[in-house]
Amino acid sequence: MSGDRAVTATGWSAEDAADLVSDHLLVRAARDSGVAVTLSDPHLPDEPVVWVNDAFTALTGYTPADVLGRNCRFLQGPGTDRTAAATLDRRVSLADTQTQVLLNYRKDGTPFWNQMIIAPVHDEAGRITHRIGIQVDATDRVRLEQVRDVELELAQATTARLDLLARVSDALASRLDYADAVDTLADVAVPALATWGFVVTTDEARRVERLHVVTRDRARREDALALEHDTIGWLSRSPRVNAALRGEDQHVSAPWDVVPDEVATRTTPEQFRILERLGLGSALVVPLRARGRVIGAIVLVHREAGGFGAETVVTAAHLGRRAGLTLDNVRLYLRERTSALTLQHSLLPEIPDLPGMDVAARYLPSGQRAEVGGDWFDVLPLKSGRVGLAVGDVVGHDMQAAGAMGQLRSMLRSAAWRETDPVAALAEVDELVRALDIGAIATVVHLVWDQDGDGARVVFAQAGHPPALVRRPDGTVERLDGALSRPVGLGPMDPTAQREVRLELGAVLVAYSDGLVERRDRPLVEGIAALERALAEAPFDAGSAGVRDHLLARLVPERPEDDLCLLVVRHR
Repeated sequence: MSGDRAVTATGWSAEDAADLVSDHLLVRAARDSGVAVTLSDPHLPDEPVVWVNDAFTALTGYTPADVLGRNCRFLQGPGTDRTAAATLDRRVSLADTQTQVLLNYRKDGTPFWNQMIIAPVHDEAGRITHRIGIQVDATDRVRLEQVRDVELELAQATTARLDLLARVSDALASRLDYADAVDTLADVAVPALATWGFVVTTDEARRVERLHVVTRDRARREDALALEHDTIGWLSRSPRVNAALRGEDQHVSAPWDVVPDEVATRTTPEQFRILERLGLGSALVVPLRARGRVIGAIVLVHREAGGFGAETVVTAAHLGRRAGLTLDNVRLYLRERTSALTLQHSLLPEIPDLPGMDVAARYLPSGQRAEVGGDWFDVLPLKSGRVGLAVGDVVGHDMQAAGAMGQLRSMLRSAAWRETDPVAALAEVDELVRALDIGAIATVVHLVWDQDGDGARVVFAQAGHPPALVRRPDGTVERLDGALSRPVGLGPMDPTAQREVRLELGAVLVAYSDGLVERRDRPLVEGIAALERALAEAPFDAGSAGVRDHLLARLVPERPEDDLCLLVVRHR
C-alpha cells in the first residue's frame, strides 16, 4: 500500500478498498440488496429514471419497462401531499441529500407510505452525474404514528373539554346571584368555543328572564352590549332558538350556516347591522337542560361558515347538560336561601329603646354558601324591668336549622319571660328540645341585664357558646367565662354554671356567634383574642352602633365563611 494513503485502524486505506470493489460488484450489491433503488439522470429533461433494481419492482409493481425514461412522479396519486412533493423537488435541486416520506401508489393503485432518501452521485471530478434514490415501505410506521397522533389529539381534546367544563362548574359554584351565574357561564364558555354568542335563560312561563351577549373580539364589545340591552325581538323571532327553549330538539344539536337574508327579515335594520359586525357565518344552539326541562340555551356563533368542528359540538353538548343543572342548582339554592333569610329576619327582634342601654346588633348570612344557618340574637324587655339578652347558633346551614332557630328562640323567650335565671332558662330549653325530639343542637349565651342605679348587674350562662366580652371604661377587656355548660340538646345542664358581673357607666358588653371569630385559617381561640384586641381599640366616644361597625370592619371578610350574629350593649 502506498505511504500517502489514509490508513484505517485495520491497516486498510479507502483507496485499497476501492481497488478491490469493482463497479460490477457495486451494481450487484444494489441489485440484490432487497432495498428499492433507482438511478435518475439530472442532465436529461425532467430527470428520468435510468435504472431500477428488482426490489423497486417488488415494492411498487412497476417493471423497468414501465419506469425507464419517466420521472418518479408517476408514483404520486390523489392522496399525495403536492406541497411536500414540490418542496422535495426544490430541495433535491440544491445537490444535498434529502429525506422525505410521501404517500405513493403502486401500479395496482394501492397506496403506501414511501420513505425516500435521494442523494447525488459524483464522478472523480466531483461533478453530479446521477441521483440515487433509496425507497422503503414505511406504511406500518406511519400508520402507527398516525394512530398515536389521533390518540394524542383525542386526549388533548378530551382534556381541553374537561378543563372547560371544570372551569365553568367552578365559576358557577362560587356564584350566589343567579344573574351573575348566567353572565359567568357566557363569559367563560363563549370565548372558548365561538367568535361570539350568548346565554339566555327563561322562567317557568318560558319568558326570557336573563340574556348576556359575549364576544371574543374586544373591538366588538360595544356591539355585544348594545345587542344585549336592545329589545329581544331579534332573539324571540329566531326559530332555532325558540325550538331549543321549548325543548323540541332532544338530540345533540348540530351547527348550521347562517343565511343573512333570513336574519334580516326578523330584525330591525340596526340590530341586523350589529349582527353583521359581530359575524354571521355559522351557529350552534344548545339547550340548557335540568331535571327534565329546558331552562335556557347557550347560542354560539362563528364568524365563518362551517366554523364549528365535531369536537366543539360535543363539548357544547356536554356543557349544556352540566351548566343547565348547575344553573338550576344555583336557582334552587337561592330560592331556599331567600326563604330561610326571610324566616330568619322575621324572627330577629326590633331593638326597643331601653333606659340605661344603648343596643345595636347585626346578623350577616354566609357569603360562601347558598344556605343560611341558625344564628340569632334577642333583646327581650321583661316584666320586672330587667332585660333578657341572647345570642345563639343552631348547628346546620339549611331551612331545618332556620326553623329550629325559631323554635329555640321562642322557648328561650318563654322561659326568660317568667323571670327564670339564665342557667335555669337554658336547662328548660334543653329539656324541651330533648323531650320533644326536635333534633336540634345549639350553643347559646343568655344574659339578664338588671339596671341598678349608676351601674348594672348582669347574670349570664353559656350553653357551649363562646364567652361574651366586656370593655371597662378604663379600656381593659374581660371575658365573661366560668359559666360554661353543655350545648342545648346535649344536656342536662350544670345548674351551677351561672355567673354575675357588674358594669359601670360607659362599659361595653359584646355577645356574638362563632362566625365572627372563627375561620378556616384561624382557630376559635385566636379569633376571640383578635376580637378582644379590636374591642380594646374601638373608639371610646362611639355608641353601640359605632363599636359594632368597628368590630365587623376589623374581623369580617367581604364574604364571610359562616353566618354570624353580633350584639353590642353600651351602658349609658
